[in-house]
Amino acid sequence: MIVDHMQLLLTFLTAFVVAFFASPAGVSGAFLLLPFQVSVLGIIDPTVNATNFLYNTIAIPSAVYRYWKERRMLWILAFVMIAGYLPGIYVGSLIRTHILLDVKTFKLFVGAVLMFLGLNLARSIRSKHVKEMDEKVKVFKGVKGFVTIKELTLKSISFDFWGVKYSFNPLGIFAISVAIGVIGGVYGVGGGALAAPLILSLFKLPVYTIAGANLLGTFTSSVFGIISYASLGYLPHLDIGLALGFGGLSGMYCGARIQKYLPERLIRLCLTILIFILSLKYIIQFFI
Repeated sequence: MIVDHMQLLLTFLTAFVVAFFASPAGVSGAFLLLPFQVSVLGIIDPTVNATNFLYNTIAIPSAVYRYWKERRMLWILAFVMIAGYLPGIYVGSLIRTHILLDVKTFKLFVGAVLMFLGLNLARSIRSKHVKEMDEKVKVFKGVKGFVTIKELTLKSISFDFWGVKYSFNPLGIFAISVAIGVIGGVYGVGGGALAAPLILSLFKLPVYTIAGANLLGTFTSSVFGIISYASLGYLPHLDIGLALGFGGLSGMYCGARIQKYLPERLIRLCLTILIFILSLKYIIQFFI
């Protein structure tokens, strides 16, 4: 596939904007860049998935570095998610390359996944947890909040952040991660776009602590995703992947840097609107 310089510049700028707005929620933006590659660049075969994974592996480290530097990395959460993602990613890649080769069916699947994401995010925007966290942002605006582990068992992991104790069940996170890995392998994303709204809504954890862990899990699963698709004969488009990756690299660093200044409700609302627009577009195309 031949891509001219203007298309590569557009690809770079699109990735920067998407990554900038997505990374504060712990999402790489790959779920938005896949439709861009399909609709604008015209890539409709499974190489689009491999290219999306390449974007993640280049773009994500800058945001992870930023969260680590500010001591907001919940490492144990990342490790649990990675353990669940990896087996699911390979199964998903097999499904995509053997069952969902038809582009219209694939777009319908993408639309259904995005609709599910949007509904979960929309439901969580007005939750009590989000309101409380936005009050915290006003009090601690610009102040570094450090993650401190308090309890670590197979049934419960608890930590402190901004003076509040939070906890989650690691086995529950693992089970969700396996399922997300399968879907992420089919969709061509590392799974973070699916995991973020589920973790935020089901486990009531603050976005300021899960973002780095979610991105690290997405990075690791994306590396495995590239290997899976390559083993099946689908290599990423290197020029497009690099343009996406370096656009995302700069966008994610900026997004991660400003995250602690943004209300959690605003972060969720922006993602919800984008997801619904794309979801409806891909669901409708199947029936016309």
